[in-house]
Amino acid sequence: MDPAENRKSIIVGIFLALGLVLFILGVFTLGGQQKAFVKNIRLSAVFTDVAGLKKGNAIWFSGVKVGTISAIKFIGPSKVEVYMNVDEATQQYIRRNAMAKIGSDGLIGNKLIVIEGGTAEAPVIEDGDVLQSEKMLSTDDMLKTLQDNNQNLLAITNDFKSLSHNILQGKGTVGALLADSTMAIQLRGAMRNLQATTQSAALMAVQLDKFSRKINTKGGLADKMLTDTATFAQIKQAVTQLQQTAANASTLTNNLTRASNKLNSTDNALGVLLNDQKAAVQTQSAINNLQAASIKLNDDLEAAQHNFLLRGFFKKRDKAKADSLKGKQ
Repeated sequence: MDPAENRKSIIVGIFLALGLVLFILGVFTLGGQQKAFVKNIRLSAVFTDVAGLKKGNAIWFSGVKVGTISAIKFIGPSKVEVYMNVDEATQQYIRRNAMAKIGSDGLIGNKLIVIEGGTAEAPVIEDGDVLQSEKMLSTDDMLKTLQDNNQNLLAITNDFKSLSHNILQGKGTVGALLADSTMAIQLRGAMRNLQATTQSAALMAVQLDKFSRKINTKGGLADKMLTDTATFAQIKQAVTQLQQTAANASTLTNNLTRASNKLNSTDNALGVLLNDQKAAVQTQSAINNLQAASIKLNDDLEAAQHNFLLRGFFKKRDKAKADSLKGKQ
């Protein structure tokens, strides 16, 4: 064989061998990505919108790729069923009450299914199980929410702009405080008064605390009043006596009031003497007449003692008085 032809055959053989090696590597690489050589279990989930999900896209669980999308088909109006091949080795970690939702690999990456949630009390998944699906927040929804937030932010900014303009113009309470020095002084005075009131309240609280401590001091009057039944009974008795004394004083006051009313009236002798001027003059005249008659009677008795007819009687009486005094001595 010609050496040139041998060289050509060798080169062709080398290229064929390299192609075969690359083909085998490609098969194993793609098979590893698609889990073609791994034993799988088949799961499914129903979505209303798959947002561009395609066959062959990945399935993530706890951030790890555990399978791929095997098929996507419609099962009714606005219902799309997605079939998933999941690595059997991860079966023991995924629960039947787990949720399947559509996510993306990065902000603008390929769509994928994310399995999350599930409780330890729930059983593990089995081949053919249908997972519950969670609605995906689409890009349009996010843009709409962002637009609404932008409008709200614009409205807030306009309101704040109007508010700051009114404040700078001296409108409203805050504007008046900033523009009117008199009101600012009054506000400072009010704040000082409020501070003084707060200090007074704090001092009162301290005094109340001291008072409560004194009340709780064992052996004190307040403690005895609150805990000693004998002292409480004595205080209760004293209060009862005070109430009786007050009642007696009230009765005495009423009696004095009635007596005063009688003295001020003219339907009795003493009231007539105190209130009737004419009767008072007559009474004074009678007293004067009695006094004059008494003086005259004394004069008559004195004259009778010197009368010779009665002189012996008075001498005998005087002698009897003298003898009586001597007998007593």
